[in-house]
Amino acid sequence: MEDIKVSLITISYNSRKSIEATIKSVLAQDYPHIEYIIVDGGSTDGTMDIVNHYKDRIAKIISEPDRGISDAFNKGIALATGHLIGIVNSDDLVIPGAISNVVSEYEEGIDIYRGNLIIENHKTNSKYREIPSMQFSITPVFVSVSHGATFVTKDAYLKYGAYDVKMRYAMDLDFLIRSYKQGARMKYINHDIEIFNTGGVTNTPLEKKKQEYIYLARKNGASMLRAYCFYYSMKVVNWGKKALDLIDPDLKKKIRMRRQ
Repeated sequence: MEDIKVSLITISYNSRKSIEATIKSVLAQDYPHIEYIIVDGGSTDGTMDIVNHYKDRIAKIISEPDRGISDAFNKGIALATGHLIGIVNSDDLVIPGAISNVVSEYEEGIDIYRGNLIIENHKTNSKYREIPSMQFSITPVFVSVSHGATFVTKDAYLKYGAYDVKMRYAMDLDFLIRSYKQGARMKYINHDIEIFNTGGVTNTPLEKKKQEYIYLARKNGASMLRAYCFYYSMKVVNWGKKALDLIDPDLKKKIRMRRQ
C-alpha cells in the first residue's frame, strides 16, 4: 500500500521552543506520501518564523485565532486530503519510520489504527510505552487514549464526526467513545509511533476537568449518577497513581503498559 496518502496535522500556539523538533521529526520520515499541515492559533512568540523556515516542505499552513484545541484539530482535518490522518502536537515527536509502519498495516474497511505511544516526563526523567485501549465504554476509567499514535481515515471522520469544540481536555477520548459506539473498526498496530512529552493541558488538575468529564459521559448516554460516579472513580484512580509514584513508580509503568 505504498500509494496511501497520509496527512499529519500539527496544531500550535506559542510553541517556539518545541515546534522545530516536531517539524523535523515529520520531515525526516522515510514514507514519501505525507501531506504535512500546520494549524497555528495566532502565535506571537516567533513560532511562525520557525514554521515559515520550513514552508517549502509543508503542504498547508494557517495561522489565525481559533476556539481552542478541538477547533484547531477540526481545521486541520478539513484541510487534509490524505486517506489516513494523524495528529502530532507541537511538543511531540514522530518516531523514525513510524508512518511507514502505519501504512504497512493498512487494510480496507479499518476506520482507526492504534499504535504504541512512548510517554516521556522530563521532570521525573521517566519514560515508558503506553499500549492503546481498543474498547471503550461510555464511562471508561481505565483507558489508554494514545491520541498521538492514532490514525483515522478521512471517511471515518466524516462518518463519526470530528472533535467537540465544547471540550478542552478529553475531546480525543470523546471521539474514541463515540466512534466505538457507532461500530468503528479499530486495528492495533504493534509499533511505537510517537514520543509524547507530558505537559500542557495534560497536567491540568483533574478538578478543573470535572464538568467536562461529566459532560462527556452524559453526551455519550450515561445517567447523571453514572457520570458523577465516573468522575469520582477517576479521582480515586488519580490518587492511586500519585501513591504509586511515591511507593513504586515502576509498578505504575507496568499498569500503564497493560493492553486494555
